[in-house]
Amino acid sequence: QVQLVESGGGLVQPGGSLTLSCVVSGRTFSNYAMGWFRQPPGKAPDLIAAINWSGNRTQYLDSVKGRFTVTRDNSKSTVFLQMNSLKPDDTARYYCAVSYYRDNSYYTEADFGSWGRGTQVTVSS
Repeated sequence: QVQLVESGGGLVQPGGSLTLSCVVSGRTFSNYAMGWFRQPPGKAPDLIAAINWSGNRTQYLDSVKGRFTVTRDNSKSTVFLQMNSLKPDDTARYYCAVSYYRDNSYYTEADFGSWGRGTQVTVSS
């Protein structure tokens, strides 16, 4: 059974940075694309970043493009989300998820199955 454990969330001031990590077990990590979702309070989750199995193709939601970077280390079964220039609107619970596919030309929420429990990111002064 696949398990995903996110870490790295916390409270940060506007303009600050955080790096989230997600460790995956129970599945051959390098065979699957990965995604990061976020869910603000009272709203549906959004797919904000995705990365293919090798890490050479990424996708970002427009609102985070240029500020967030998704990477992966297949040797450690870990996917990362580097978040810079954080804004109060980035406040949400952040989740990683495993795709059903190794790669895709364009990812949607429906392409992802198992999720972690999430880590809270709060951007506030």
